[in-house]
Amino acid sequence: MTRTALFVLLLLIGNAIFAQKTLRTIHSPGKQTSVSVGLNKQGEIFYRIGYRNRPAMDWSRMGIVAKGYDFSTGFKLDGTSTLLHDETWKPVWGEVARIRDHYRELEYRLQNAAGNRMTIRFRVYNEGVGFRYEFPEQQGLNTLVVNDERTEFQMTGDHTAWWIPGDYGSNEHVYSTTKVSAIDCAHYERERNISTKNIVHAKNVQTPISMKMADGTHIALAEAALVDFGALHLEADPAKLKFKAFLIPSVDPGIKSKNSVPFHTPWRAVLLSPDAAGLLESKLILNLNEPCKIEDVSWIKPQKYVGVWWEMHVGLASWDYEGTQNAAFNTGARHGANTENVRRYLDFAAKYGFDGVLVEGWNVGWKNWYGQWSDEVFDFTKPYPDYDVEALSQYAREKGVRIIMHHETSSAVPSYERQMDAAYAYMNKYGMNAVKTGYVGKIIPRGELHDGQWMANHYLRVAERTAKNRIMVNMHESVRPSGLHRTWPNWLACEAARGQEFNAWSPGNPPEHECILPFTRILGGPMDYTPGIFETRMSTYDPKKKEVVHTTVAKQLALYVTLYSPLQMAADLPENYEKRLDVFQFIRDVPVDWDDTRVLHAAIGDHITTARRQKGTDNWFVGSITDENPREVTVALDFLKPGKTYEATLYADGEGAHWETNPYPVAISKRSVRRGDVLNIKLAAGGGCAVSLIDSRRP
Repeated sequence: MTRTALFVLLLLIGNAIFAQKTLRTIHSPGKQTSVSVGLNKQGEIFYRIGYRNRPAMDWSRMGIVAKGYDFSTGFKLDGTSTLLHDETWKPVWGEVARIRDHYRELEYRLQNAAGNRMTIRFRVYNEGVGFRYEFPEQQGLNTLVVNDERTEFQMTGDHTAWWIPGDYGSNEHVYSTTKVSAIDCAHYERERNISTKNIVHAKNVQTPISMKMADGTHIALAEAALVDFGALHLEADPAKLKFKAFLIPSVDPGIKSKNSVPFHTPWRAVLLSPDAAGLLESKLILNLNEPCKIEDVSWIKPQKYVGVWWEMHVGLASWDYEGTQNAAFNTGARHGANTENVRRYLDFAAKYGFDGVLVEGWNVGWKNWYGQWSDEVFDFTKPYPDYDVEALSQYAREKGVRIIMHHETSSAVPSYERQMDAAYAYMNKYGMNAVKTGYVGKIIPRGELHDGQWMANHYLRVAERTAKNRIMVNMHESVRPSGLHRTWPNWLACEAARGQEFNAWSPGNPPEHECILPFTRILGGPMDYTPGIFETRMSTYDPKKKEVVHTTVAKQLALYVTLYSPLQMAADLPENYEKRLDVFQFIRDVPVDWDDTRVLHAAIGDHITTARRQKGTDNWFVGSITDENPREVTVALDFLKPGKTYEATLYADGEGAHWETNPYPVAISKRSVRRGDVLNIKLAAGGGCAVSLIDSRRP
């Protein structure tokens, strides 16, 4: 029996469970993907996803349970409608110049015996499916208090999965690679470097989670357009190879979400691809978000920056002026955000062509803040006495560089919201148009959770309020992105995962970490990972330290291409760059905004090779990285423009390079290349290679 015939047979068998002729099937425009949905005799909702004539997800339950209402059973079909949508839109910034939004939509309208109505809206793309629950205006239902979401994702086999635990308070975990049947978070209890760790259920995982089927098909479960709802976690049932939606609870007992009707949930997204590369090239999550809401976007600019930051993590400086900061970060070091030191960074940024300088620890409140989690800690308009904000702002203007503001809220969120208007006016007064916000610690004062509805609404308010003040924002310790940067493109990036700083003071990020992030966390939006570390051994700063960055220097260069973000930091100290200006040149050259992106090779957790074309030019940049295993990669330059000659500069792992024993060697070579040529690249263990391909006839 052919695969197509088997799929049709299974569909017919599934049809037998449905009542009232409620089964509907809709196909994507290219017939790659299909969704079937129907009701059983009890009026319960089930759906199924097919991909390339095979089941990608078996029959799975749907529904919402709310206080006083059960929107998961007792339904009758109230009608359906379909439409075909095809448009192309232009992002303000991104990986490509234009994005096609091409899908078929099914509106599946339901009503129960009490007259309550709910619609499930499906959008079926060639590369996956999005669906959400919608509650139209209806008599007697003004507010819906959601207790549970019944959405299930029934896998069709014991897939290999890449996941982190469903932690209520943090997403800064190392990824696990297991079969679905082996998901268990018990070993995460041994982690000691995450202060707000809160793993409540041993089988819960966060989204996005990516999986590989036995036939090589890849599937990712994610969400899009997280607005006025708790973030989507998943409760795994390893024995049944199934996941169920799990919403982060409110501090109020029994409440996951409280919404005024009419409203709709965020989109639940299922990405599908015949290979790993297709997951990275999918724009499904972006397409499920609303168009840009900012009329004038001329002030929103992707950028590279340096900053007073890494020196605190390696113990050379302190965030606090008094020198009494909590011992977790090297008590007694000099205050980093002093006028003289910031001038040094401004000079460096101006000399080497960087757009901004991040300054952390500039404002009062850092004394003994860490671990105390008290309200009203920071003042966002009051600098420490050794930080001359007026003189530095004037100096930055003269140098053509912007100071990037830092607002560490210490998760005292109501305090921050009370200060936002004054803080943003203060930024505008001194010519600062970008801010990095931070949410370290437990949410004060109510004890809400980082991924809950209350905080999701706060993050969105920050994006809206900064946009109103023509300020770009980079959020750290926030909820994971869900494509909202399409709607609010001033929201340049988030951290929302285990970043580079863990390499400075913990067991660090294993070499495979950066080979997993693009397929999981970064599917929803850009990450401020802070690459570019040239001095990888922390013993350089303190002989007692054993921590290292788990990559070669060449891999640090390649991360600027493989880890997408319109906001990229050259995170190391200026003096470390000036010792190796030849290697540093790639960081100076690599752009942060693109017209085209091609994923040339990819295997989750193993390796990635990505090529990107600089916006408005024919110049290309390539990044190739590997895990702990050395490997050879062949890069066919078929993406270059025909008839042109390019100057290729390769920054490869040097002789004897190894992330652990010899991370420093970088072999730089140049050659002329044309379309059809091939680059043969050797990647060291934990290594990488960065390549610039510059049009030789450029002006």
